[in-house]
Amino acid sequence: MSSYYHFAELIYRQAEKYGDRTAIRWHDEATGRWNPVSWTAFAAQVRLVSQALIARGVGVSENIGIYSQNMPHCFYVDYGIYGVRAVSVPMYATSSAAQIEFIVRDAEVRLLFVGEQLQYDRAFEVQQTTGGILKQLVIFDPSVVRHPDDRMSVYFDDFLRTGDVPRAEAEALSRRRQARPEDTAAIVYTSGTSGRSKGVVLTHASFLEVMRIHDLRLPTIHDRDVSMCFLPFTHIFEKAWTSYCFHKGMQVAVNQDPKQIQQRLPEVRPTVMCNVPRFWEKVYAGVHEKINSMPRPLRNLCLRAIRAGRRYQLDFVRTGRRPPFGLSLSFHFYDKTIFTLLKRVLGLDRGRLFPVAGAPLADSIAEFLLSVHFPMRYGYGLSETSATVCFFPEKDYRIGSIGTLMPDLQVRIDPANQEILVKGKTVMQGYYRNPEATAEVFTEDGFFRTGDAGRLEGDTLFFLERIKDLFKTSNGKYIAPQAIELSLSGNKYVEQCAVIADKFKFVSALIVPAFPALEAWAKGEEIACRDREDLIAHPAVKQLFQEQIEESQQDFASYEKIKRFTLLAKPFSMETCELTDTLKLRRRVIAEHYAAEIAAMYALVNG
Repeated sequence: MSSYYHFAELIYRQAEKYGDRTAIRWHDEATGRWNPVSWTAFAAQVRLVSQALIARGVGVSENIGIYSQNMPHCFYVDYGIYGVRAVSVPMYATSSAAQIEFIVRDAEVRLLFVGEQLQYDRAFEVQQTTGGILKQLVIFDPSVVRHPDDRMSVYFDDFLRTGDVPRAEAEALSRRRQARPEDTAAIVYTSGTSGRSKGVVLTHASFLEVMRIHDLRLPTIHDRDVSMCFLPFTHIFEKAWTSYCFHKGMQVAVNQDPKQIQQRLPEVRPTVMCNVPRFWEKVYAGVHEKINSMPRPLRNLCLRAIRAGRRYQLDFVRTGRRPPFGLSLSFHFYDKTIFTLLKRVLGLDRGRLFPVAGAPLADSIAEFLLSVHFPMRYGYGLSETSATVCFFPEKDYRIGSIGTLMPDLQVRIDPANQEILVKGKTVMQGYYRNPEATAEVFTEDGFFRTGDAGRLEGDTLFFLERIKDLFKTSNGKYIAPQAIELSLSGNKYVEQCAVIADKFKFVSALIVPAFPALEAWAKGEEIACRDREDLIAHPAVKQLFQEQIEESQQDFASYEKIKRFTLLAKPFSMETCELTDTLKLRRRVIAEHYAAEIAAMYALVNG
């Protein structure tokens, strides 16, 4: 039976239990090695952080910022903050100086931990413009070069030494013993797809409830599992999941550079890993591209294996029915050969549980992953609900849904607009210093308005659309852009797609091609182009995308189909503010940046 320790105590209690067993592994780019950190060493670092915070006069409920990519230091600081009853304010490593300045001002952050050179440079810039609010930076990476005028910033190891004094030790211990579930644990700022970012206030009680209800839903997870920390730790999904990993006593491997994940997965071979649909969309496209390039006999064998897997997993195992002997024999043969080989190449051959959430996942991709025996559990949640609202059970899940509700969480659908409403202990206290926004998202009887439209059948929830994303054409038709974009999500030639329709007569789209696949296709077709701009202007390329779009839209009504599209040579990015830090489209920004291209698409149609 699990014990539910306040996060101020958790790492110490796990150190007592596990001692020298590895708690964290991190990759050293200089040596190429994965370095272990034991539970004992983890607890020692947390203790020193707490004491150093005390030495710097950090008070109860004070907001402390962490602006870094995934590094072990993030965990030391997070739990060190909890230990002195202060509040963790995580910030995405990719955030701009303007975004960091907003959070620093809003949360009055006077102490900010930063990761590498990029974060330090932006944070130092913010320090000069915030009127003395931000007092000091603490730098994780010792190779960071400080600004010549910087007299206040310190490196992490020097910071720790300041707390190694008896007075700080005694005060830190006293604070830890006074920790209460109702204390605020974190303020997680939303990515702001449609306006000002808001600080989501989450208490320790909410996180303790997350631990409890996940234990009920995941009884087979244990302390011998290994998790890959791949999503930004700032992301509520990764933050809650990694906290759960520490609660279970499992090992967490920290991937610092998201671009290196394909190299790191085979080195770690995690048994569990939370991720967003985009990762699995690329797996799906890559696997199908590989299969299509195989000689016909081998290609047919792979397709037979996938069909057998689909029938075995979805028609029988999912529903609890006993599969026919021949089908069972075929599946286990394919699982030990083709499917295992596929998973081994990806570094996921030891996988036992892969939670997936953060964006819609196409049914075709979900069916494929389950058919080839990836233990995928698709779900849904928000920062405001401490992540999980629902996810697929091990059996009796329904393709097309976003899973079954978590224990002791109340969910209902607003009959006025089909909005999903949630109530329970994992729901936030409100938005930090924003009572107006808080009042807007809670009903009179205390349900949180998610902003998502859905359908509830028993305890199974179905996602329909982001309500704010719904477009209304000039003909009065409502368009759900995410559903249209989702239809292209597994296409090997499509990297990004932004649907346009609001106040226009018909649907159009801005599409960023997956250039490696497109360039390979063009080479096979003997299409010679100077650069990417030249490639996307080629008539044969436009015809290819027209065919791909038409094939993906067979199940849509006529008014929902993409009538015009424009191919773009450059992807939407966080640097241009076209994507949030969680890779969601900022539709208003995209519409502004590509106003000329959008106008040209509608000018093509007379009237």
